[in-house]
Amino acid sequence: MKKIIIADDEHKILMSLEYSFKKNGYDVFIARDGTEVLEFLKTMVPDVILLDIMMPNLDGYSTLELIKQDEKLKDTKVIFLSAKNNPKDIERGLEMGADAYVTKPYSIKKLMQQIEEMF
Repeated sequence: MKKIIIADDEHKILMSLEYSFKKNGYDVFIARDGTEVLEFLKTMVPDVILLDIMMPNLDGYSTLELIKQDEKLKDTKVIFLSAKNNPKDIERGLEMGADAYVTKPYSIKKLMQQIEEMF
């Protein structure tokens, strides 16, 4: 079973993504900011991390920087899922090492398809 961490501070987004990924056979872990993602990463290596950019405490960019410094996470796919749809934001996210950048609003079906194609 693939493990996914979904990090977002919007409750409705977390709930719909959690439901969809569980329905598709994923083991789902929920984080409300970057610090919660880092807590999970102390004890597990997920297959995928869905990461919002604008979150309290530790934003997505800072979280990605810390993830990329950890050798054991080199095979983990990181996807930004953000309302920041400016081309400069997208370019920055991909240059920082995100495997994909999906803008809100998004199609859960297309997101799922995109993730499945990464493996």
